Amino acid sequence: MSKPTESEVLSAINTILSDKRSYPTSLNYAINYCRAALAMRGEELKVQCLYILNNIQRWRHEKAKEVRATLRSFSSR
Repeated sequence: MSKPTESEVLSAINTILSDKRSYPTSLNYAINYCRAALAMRGEELKVQCLYILNNIQRWRHEKAKEVRATLRSFSSR
């Protein structure tokens, strides 16, 4: 798998934000990190992905595995 583009990462973050049903439970802290990430690019976005990953560990969604893989791949070096 090649490294995801910033637009793919932002799409993954939008997937997280679209799961409004999980806001009060598994996404309660991740939401603000995700919203802030939408305005970020480059190295700043990579670091923000690490914060998001740390806060979506208990998130269950049909695309959760794919979203985590995208964020993990983008933020690793």
